[in-house]
This record gives sequence, structure tokens and C-alpha cells, in this order.
Amino acid sequence: MHHMTLAEIARGLADKKFSSEELTQTLLARIVQLDPQLNSFISLTEELALSQAKAADARRANGESGALLGAPIAHKDLFCTQGIRTSCGSKMLDNFKAPYDATVVAKLAAAGAVTLGKTNMDEFAMGSANESSYYGAVKNPWNLEHVPGGSSGGSAAAVAARLLPAATATDTGGSIRQPAAFTNLTGLKPTYGRVSRWGMIAYASSLDQGGPLARTAEDCAILLQGMAGFDPNDSTSIDEPVPDYSASLNGSLQGLRIGVPKEYFSAGLDPRIAELTHNSIKALEKLGAVIKPISLPNMQHAIPAYYVIAPAEASSNLSRFDGVRFGYRCENPDNLMDLYKRSRGEGFGAEVQRRIMVGAYALSAGYYDAYYLKAQKIRRLVKNDFMAAFNEVDIILGPTTPNPAWKLGAKSSDPVAEYLEDVYTITANLAGLPGLSMPAGFVDGLPVGVQLLAPYFQEGRLLNVAHQYQLNTDWHTRTPTGF
Repeated sequence: MHHMTLAEIARGLADKKFSSEELTQTLLARIVQLDPQLNSFISLTEELALSQAKAADARRANGESGALLGAPIAHKDLFCTQGIRTSCGSKMLDNFKAPYDATVVAKLAAAGAVTLGKTNMDEFAMGSANESSYYGAVKNPWNLEHVPGGSSGGSAAAVAARLLPAATATDTGGSIRQPAAFTNLTGLKPTYGRVSRWGMIAYASSLDQGGPLARTAEDCAILLQGMAGFDPNDSTSIDEPVPDYSASLNGSLQGLRIGVPKEYFSAGLDPRIAELTHNSIKALEKLGAVIKPISLPNMQHAIPAYYVIAPAEASSNLSRFDGVRFGYRCENPDNLMDLYKRSRGEGFGAEVQRRIMVGAYALSAGYYDAYYLKAQKIRRLVKNDFMAAFNEVDIILGPTTPNPAWKLGAKSSDPVAEYLEDVYTITANLAGLPGLSMPAGFVDGLPVGVQLLAPYFQEGRLLNVAHQYQLNTDWHTRTPTGF
């Protein structure tokens, strides 16, 4: 049963080939057996999962149906789950049990999804390797000596290892798409505002967006259907109708205009990934797509702009973790200032402290105009580049990452080298656009992904292209040895 996709599980449950409770017990046992190799889970919620599975079976027996009714998933451990630890991968929140469900969690639970647990992540979603977690690094199931990508590496590793069919994730600068590429999955970052951020612990509020990680575009369509929608609790949520994503999967690609930016194929791109990207372009051409060279001239400025804006927002968002209201508190503080200093110094890891300091500096009185304001102006130029490009093409295609997954610890002492791995993904977050990564081949036995970007609220278009591509390739069907 563990090899079934979400779509196959939905059909199996509908045909009464197995029950949600049987499936849930099978996957829980598999997680207990195999996850010690991966460290992809922070918390396993057996009792909750079995009660939800029994309830889903009862709903089906009463005539209800639905693609997510009885389907097992997991949540990245920054989605608040009532009564269950929500740690954000940090010592700061190791003892925090959320008093409410995030909107995403509540929506999926209402649809009948079964929560198996909470997945490991880079601390407060800050990282591209899933090595900054207080609970230890996550391993890539394709090679246990390599990183799975981050910050949603726990969700990605768990799905790639067939511990469960799909999981929620978040993307601030590529944290869904990059782990998807590193673990041979399909990962979708929706348009900013498409999925509610209420109850999703913030890193950078103008960039964060929740989305699905799964093996196929079809499964991402199913999970996104349950996650998306307007939320009055979230001031950044957009009141836009949610289409039937599954209904658009089988549309023809005849005449689809695909833009390929020349800036994507620079000296920093591994030539083997460049070749696999060109192979994907040829495969889409055979399906009727028309390829057009384009330019995104301000892409070169995206990384420095992002690494001013994101830490600035993080320094503001993380100021609430002060040792007073909730979370970690140091032992025996001498006074209030000592309480603040030691609680934050002991509760936050090195990468989080680094980004808080960078952000506080960028927002300080003498440097706001020189750094933060200038970065926001670059952000607008990046968006303008995309708007001009989408006047000429329907989607944009390129590599998801410049390199395959690196070895654990290889970039730990050089954070800038790790930041540079986000070069192709962060522009979508700066502009608020939807982006999808899909499997495109292997380099030295490690998976590689290609990225698709589309205009606002065109997630259906991305899923359609990825689904048609996957009907004509088999990269997404490959399974890591031993899992």
C-alpha cells in the first residue's frame, strides 16, 4: 500500500479495497521502522491518526466521498496543530503545544485527511539543507550521506521514502521546490495569498506560502484543492475563486508558449542539469508546446534583495519569542534583560541568530534606506521582468537548482554558498508567483528537477503541464533503493 499515490488511495478507498484504518496502521508501522534512518519526523501522532482514520471510514460508510477522505498525510512542523507540539524545528518552541489548528490543518481535517505526524524542518524555515533543525539533520533517502533540501526537507524525505503519499510544506525562497528537486518529487508553491498563512508560524510574512509536496502533479492538485481558499483570519489571503485543479490536468499543450530565460543557463549551472533541462524542453515540444527565448534581466539582483528582505521580516516576526509569553525560557535569569538575552541566545540556533542580526541591521535607523528600501525596489523590478515576460509566454521553464543535493555538512561553514543554491527559486517568492518543480532525471544517482513558473493564480496551468509531462516520462515513478 505504501507505493500508492494519493489518487490511487482515493480510488482504493472508494472501491473498498482497504480501509483508511488499515492503511494508516500500515504507514505508521513503516514510519516507526524506517524513519530512524531519515529523521524526517519530529512528532508521530498515532492516536490522532487512528481516530481520524476510523472517522473517515465511518463517513465513507455513510455515503460520503472525497479524494482526501481517509488519505494519510503529514504536516510540516510549523503548521499549528491543536494539542500537539508545534516546534518549528527549534529549541525555542520544543515545549509549545498549539491551542488551535492552522487554517490549512483545519481545512484538510474537514476534508477527511489523516494526520500521521509533524515533519522535521530547518529551524524556523531558515535553510536550504534541513541541517539547522534542533532535532538533527534530515537525510536524503536517495543517498543518506546527502541533504534532502530545505526547509521542508522532512516532508520531502518522508514522501520520497514512501512513508506516506503526500505532505504539507512551505516555501519562502524555494523551500518546497528545492527539496522536491532533491528528492524526486513534485512540489508546488502557490500564488502568494492562495493558501492561508493563519496558524503557520511566520518566517518572512510577505514571502511565506504553504503548498503541497507529493510524487505527482495529480496528487499535488488533490492536496492543493484541500488547502486553497480565502480565509478571513488571514489579512494576506486573497478572495479568489478556487478552480477544480484536477479537472484541468488533461488539457492539451498544443500551442502553449514556454519561455526559457537566458539568465538561467549561466556559468553557475551544473552542465548535466542544463542538459536534463533541455531534455525536458524537448519533451514538452513533442507535446505541442512552442519554445521562446526570453530574458529576466534583474534576476542577478534577486539573491541580495531576498537576503535583506527575508531576514528583516524575520527579525520582526521572531521578536515575540522573548522568554516571557511562551516557548523556551532560560534558567534563573538575573533580571529582565538577562531573561531576554539568554532565552533568545539559548533558544535560537546559529542560522536563526545570524538572520535576526542581519535583519535588525538592515532595518536600523542609519541603514534602512541603503538596504531594506533598495531591496524592495529591486523586488519591484523582478516582478516587472516577469510581467513583461508573461505578455509573451504562458509559462517559464528552467532548472530548479543549479546543483544536485550536496553532502551533509558540505556547506555548513559557508552559509553564502548555501544561499546561492536558491538562485532560481527566490524570484517567484519576491514576485508572489506560483511555481512548481517536477522530476527531470538524475545526476550521479541524485534526483534533479525542472521548475515551471506561471502568472498569478495559474496553478492549474502548472499542474496541467507537469501532469502531461509525467504521462510521457517516468522519472517521477523511480523509488530510492531500500524504501
